[in-house]
Amino acid sequence: MAQKQTPIREQTRAVIRSLLARTAIELFAAQGYDNTTLGEVAATAGVSRRTLFNYFSSKEDLALGGLSEQGELIAERFAQRPADEDCWASLRAAFQAIEEIETTPEHRLEIVTLLFGNESLRAGHAEKQARWQDLLAPLIEPRLPDSDHRALQARAIAAAAITCLQAANQEWARLGGRADLFGLYDTAVQAIRRPA
Repeated sequence: MAQKQTPIREQTRAVIRSLLARTAIELFAAQGYDNTTLGEVAATAGVSRRTLFNYFSSKEDLALGGLSEQGELIAERFAQRPADEDCWASLRAAFQAIEEIETTPEHRLEIVTLLFGNESLRAGHAEKQARWQDLLAPLIEPRLPDSDHRALQARAIAAAAITCLQAANQEWARLGGRADLFGLYDTAVQAIRRPA
Protein backbone atom coordinates (compact mmCIF):
# COMPACT_ATOMS: atom_id res chain seq x y z
CA MET A 1 0.00 0.00 0.00
CA ALA A 2 1.37 3.45 -0.94
CA GLN A 3 2.45 5.71 1.87
CA LYS A 4 0.64 8.98 2.28
CA GLN A 5 3.01 11.90 1.76
CA THR A 6 3.54 14.30 4.62
CA PRO A 7 2.69 17.98 4.06
CA ILE A 8 6.40 18.86 4.10
CA ARG A 9 7.19 16.20 1.52
CA GLU A 10 4.27 17.38 -0.64
CA GLN A 11 5.54 20.97 -0.40
CA THR A 12 9.06 19.88 -1.30
CA ARG A 13 7.75 17.98 -4.34
CA ALA A 14 5.73 21.02 -5.40
CA VAL A 15 8.78 23.32 -5.09
CA ILE A 16 10.99 20.94 -7.09
CA ARG A 17 8.29 20.46 -9.71
CA SER A 18 7.91 24.23 -10.02
CA LEU A 19 11.68 24.77 -10.37
CA LEU A 20 11.95 22.08 -13.04
CA ALA A 21 9.03 23.57 -14.97
CA ARG A 22 10.50 27.07 -14.72
CA THR A 23 13.89 25.84 -15.95
CA ALA A 24 12.21 24.11 -18.88
CA ILE A 25 10.14 27.17 -19.81
CA GLU A 26 13.25 29.37 -19.76
CA LEU A 27 15.07 26.92 -22.04
CA PHE A 28 12.05 26.54 -24.33
CA ALA A 29 11.78 30.33 -24.59
CA ALA A 30 15.51 30.75 -25.30
CA GLN A 31 16.06 27.81 -27.67
CA GLY A 32 12.59 26.93 -28.89
CA TYR A 33 10.43 24.07 -27.66
CA ASP A 34 11.33 21.68 -30.47
CA ASN A 35 15.07 22.44 -30.17
CA THR A 36 15.29 21.71 -26.44
CA THR A 37 15.85 18.16 -25.19
CA LEU A 38 14.80 16.72 -21.86
CA GLY A 39 18.47 15.97 -21.25
CA GLU A 40 19.26 19.69 -21.55
CA VAL A 41 16.45 20.56 -19.14
CA ALA A 42 17.71 18.00 -16.60
CA ALA A 43 21.33 19.16 -16.92
CA THR A 44 20.40 22.84 -16.59
CA ALA A 45 18.28 22.07 -13.52
CA GLY A 46 21.11 20.00 -12.05
CA VAL A 47 19.15 16.76 -11.88
CA SER A 48 19.23 13.43 -13.70
CA ARG A 49 16.78 12.54 -16.47
CA ARG A 50 15.39 9.92 -14.12
CA THR A 51 14.65 12.57 -11.48
CA LEU A 52 13.01 14.72 -14.15
CA PHE A 53 10.76 11.79 -15.11
CA ASN A 54 9.80 11.35 -11.45
CA TYR A 55 8.05 14.71 -11.75
CA PHE A 56 6.96 14.89 -15.40
CA SER A 57 5.91 12.10 -17.75
CA SER A 58 6.89 13.85 -20.99
CA LYS A 59 8.25 17.02 -22.54
CA GLU A 60 4.69 18.23 -23.17
CA ASP A 61 3.78 17.54 -19.54
CA LEU A 62 6.80 19.63 -18.53
CA ALA A 63 5.52 22.56 -20.58
CA LEU A 64 1.81 22.16 -19.79
CA GLY A 65 1.72 20.40 -16.41
CA GLY A 66 0.65 23.50 -14.51
CA LEU A 67 -2.57 23.75 -16.53
CA SER A 68 -4.12 20.76 -14.78
CA GLU A 69 -3.50 22.30 -11.37
CA GLN A 70 -4.85 25.63 -12.62
CA GLY A 71 -8.06 23.95 -13.77
CA GLU A 72 -8.57 22.31 -10.38
CA LEU A 73 -7.95 25.62 -8.61
CA ILE A 74 -10.37 27.43 -10.93
CA ALA A 75 -13.09 24.82 -10.31
CA GLU A 76 -12.50 25.07 -6.56
CA ARG A 77 -12.83 28.87 -6.71
CA PHE A 78 -15.99 28.62 -8.79
CA ALA A 79 -17.53 26.23 -6.25
CA GLN A 80 -16.83 28.78 -3.50
CA ARG A 81 -18.76 31.55 -5.25
CA PRO A 82 -22.33 32.38 -4.09
CA ALA A 83 -24.84 29.98 -5.63
CA ASP A 84 -27.11 32.84 -6.73
CA GLU A 85 -24.31 34.76 -8.47
CA ASP A 86 -24.46 35.01 -12.27
CA CYS A 87 -22.44 32.12 -13.79
CA TRP A 88 -20.36 34.49 -15.90
CA ALA A 89 -19.45 36.62 -12.87
CA SER A 90 -18.48 33.48 -10.95
CA LEU A 91 -16.37 32.23 -13.86
CA ARG A 92 -14.54 35.56 -14.13
CA ALA A 93 -13.79 35.54 -10.40
CA ALA A 94 -12.65 31.91 -10.56
CA PHE A 95 -10.38 32.55 -13.56
CA GLN A 96 -8.59 35.24 -11.56
CA ALA A 97 -6.91 32.40 -9.65
CA ILE A 98 -4.51 32.37 -12.62
CA GLU A 99 -3.10 35.72 -11.49
CA GLU A 100 -2.35 34.30 -8.03
CA ILE A 101 0.31 31.99 -9.42
CA GLU A 102 3.64 33.33 -8.25
CA THR A 103 5.45 34.48 -11.34
CA THR A 104 6.68 37.68 -12.91
CA PRO A 105 4.80 39.31 -15.79
CA GLU A 106 7.85 38.55 -17.98
CA HIS A 107 7.76 34.85 -17.09
CA ARG A 108 4.00 34.68 -17.68
CA LEU A 109 4.53 36.30 -21.08
CA GLU A 110 7.22 33.70 -21.92
CA ILE A 111 4.82 30.90 -21.02
CA VAL A 112 1.84 32.28 -22.96
CA THR A 113 4.00 33.08 -25.99
CA LEU A 114 5.45 29.57 -25.89
CA LEU A 115 2.02 27.94 -25.59
CA PHE A 116 0.50 29.76 -28.53
CA GLY A 117 3.65 29.79 -30.66
CA ASN A 118 4.07 26.01 -30.93
CA GLU A 119 1.53 23.84 -32.75
CA SER A 120 1.89 20.73 -30.56
CA LEU A 121 1.75 22.78 -27.35
CA ARG A 122 -1.29 24.65 -28.61
CA ALA A 123 -3.03 21.32 -29.18
CA GLY A 124 -1.98 20.07 -25.73
CA HIS A 125 -3.16 23.33 -24.19
CA ALA A 126 -6.58 22.90 -25.82
CA GLU A 127 -6.76 19.34 -24.46
CA LYS A 128 -5.95 20.51 -20.92
CA GLN A 129 -8.54 23.25 -21.15
CA ALA A 130 -11.13 20.70 -22.30
CA ARG A 131 -10.53 19.11 -18.89
CA TRP A 132 -11.34 22.50 -17.33
CA GLN A 133 -14.68 22.31 -19.15
CA ASP A 134 -15.30 18.87 -17.62
CA LEU A 135 -14.57 20.31 -14.17
CA LEU A 136 -16.68 23.46 -14.56
CA ALA A 137 -19.80 22.26 -16.41
CA PRO A 138 -21.17 20.17 -13.49
CA LEU A 139 -20.71 23.18 -11.21
CA ILE A 140 -22.50 25.52 -13.61
CA GLU A 141 -25.42 23.18 -14.34
CA PRO A 142 -27.24 23.49 -10.97
CA ARG A 143 -27.23 27.28 -11.33
CA LEU A 144 -29.18 27.19 -14.59
CA PRO A 145 -32.97 27.08 -14.93
CA ASP A 146 -34.31 23.54 -15.03
CA SER A 147 -34.64 22.23 -18.58
CA ASP A 148 -33.97 19.14 -20.69
CA HIS A 149 -30.89 20.88 -22.10
CA ARG A 150 -29.36 22.22 -18.89
CA ALA A 151 -26.26 19.97 -19.10
CA LEU A 152 -25.66 21.09 -22.69
CA GLN A 153 -26.10 24.72 -21.71
CA ALA A 154 -23.62 24.33 -18.84
CA ARG A 155 -21.02 22.77 -21.14
CA ALA A 156 -21.57 25.55 -23.70
CA ILE A 157 -21.10 28.27 -21.07
CA ALA A 158 -17.93 26.61 -19.72
CA ALA A 159 -16.52 26.16 -23.24
CA ALA A 160 -17.35 29.74 -24.26
CA ALA A 161 -15.81 31.21 -21.11
CA ILE A 162 -12.63 29.16 -21.54
CA THR A 163 -12.41 30.21 -25.20
CA CYS A 164 -12.78 33.86 -24.14
CA LEU A 165 -9.96 33.41 -21.64
CA GLN A 166 -7.79 31.80 -24.32
CA ALA A 167 -8.53 34.63 -26.78
CA ALA A 168 -7.70 37.19 -24.07
CA ASN A 169 -4.40 35.43 -23.32
CA GLN A 170 -3.46 35.40 -27.01
CA GLU A 171 -4.25 39.10 -27.34
CA TRP A 172 -2.37 39.85 -24.11
CA ALA A 173 0.70 38.06 -25.52
CA ARG A 174 0.33 39.87 -28.86
CA LEU A 175 0.39 43.16 -26.95
CA GLY A 176 3.57 42.08 -25.17
CA GLY A 177 1.82 41.78 -21.81
CA ARG A 178 1.07 45.51 -21.79
CA ALA A 179 -2.66 45.21 -21.17
CA ASP A 180 -5.00 44.08 -18.42
CA LEU A 181 -5.70 40.40 -19.08
CA PHE A 182 -9.14 40.52 -17.48
CA GLY A 183 -10.05 43.70 -19.31
CA LEU A 184 -9.35 41.74 -22.50
CA TYR A 185 -11.36 38.80 -21.14
CA ASP A 186 -14.32 41.13 -20.44
CA THR A 187 -14.12 42.44 -24.02
CA ALA A 188 -14.17 38.87 -25.38
CA VAL A 189 -17.14 37.91 -23.18
CA GLN A 190 -19.06 41.03 -24.20
CA ALA A 191 -18.55 40.09 -27.86
CA ILE A 192 -20.33 36.74 -27.43
CA ARG A 193 -22.94 37.85 -24.90
CA ARG A 194 -24.07 40.94 -26.79
CA PRO A 195 -27.84 40.82 -27.36
CA ALA A 196 -28.88 40.31 -30.99
